[in-house]
Amino acid sequence: MLLTIDIGNTLTKYGVHENDTLIHRLTVPTVFTDTAAELYNHELDRNYRAVIISSVVPELKKVYQDFSNKYCNVEPVFVSNSFDLGLKIKYVPAKTLGVDRLIAAFAAVEKYGKPCIVCDFGTATTIDAVNSGGEYLGGIIAPGMDMMRESLFTKTSVLPLIKLRKPENVIGNSTVTSIQSGIYYGYIAMVEGLIEKIIGELGEQPNVVATGGFAEIIAESCQAIQTVDETLMLDGLRLIYETRLR
Repeated sequence: MLLTIDIGNTLTKYGVHENDTLIHRLTVPTVFTDTAAELYNHELDRNYRAVIISSVVPELKKVYQDFSNKYCNVEPVFVSNSFDLGLKIKYVPAKTLGVDRLIAAFAAVEKYGKPCIVCDFGTATTIDAVNSGGEYLGGIIAPGMDMMRESLFTKTSVLPLIKLRKPENVIGNSTVTSIQSGIYYGYIAMVEGLIEKIIGELGEQPNVVATGGFAEIIAESCQAIQTVDETLMLDGLRLIYETRLR
């Protein structure tokens, strides 16, 4: 079996794969002070032939290396943006490209073909484009929905910390529903507008794929998104191991 680990700023996702089948998933909060022992979870107690990791939290690299060595009995592979994933990287400089963006783009191309646009709605939002020639062109980075919610609370004196949800109406009839509407429908408008502009610059019709914690709620009202793929990153890590490392 193969263990894939996607370490994000807010959540860490684990995937247990048997051949090309994802047989178990586990999502836990990312805790920057965790030790290898604290990472151990009985749900992951299996014999693995390999562990492959994507991380946007460099501080945790040593901890996950120790976790893999001690509890999985294998040396982990940490994917970096120097990996050749078959895409022509047009990002400048290429070494500053986030590994999560690269893996998501690779996975979207492998699963849905090219050209494609991949939207990752997490702590931050990234929307990236790959053209029909297999060129990773780059994209946008914006604050995520939860970041917007928290900033309104922390940067103002009286606005409350609201629960993110899709309000029934765009016109909010209270402070809470007004904030919910501003964040939710404002975000939908931003995403739709950005995808439209990216498609215009691509000059070709792409597959539009969404992933990340807020993908479902955004895709519900965003007609530009064709597919929601909750396991895109974990599948991408599996595909990297199977097609690039074996």
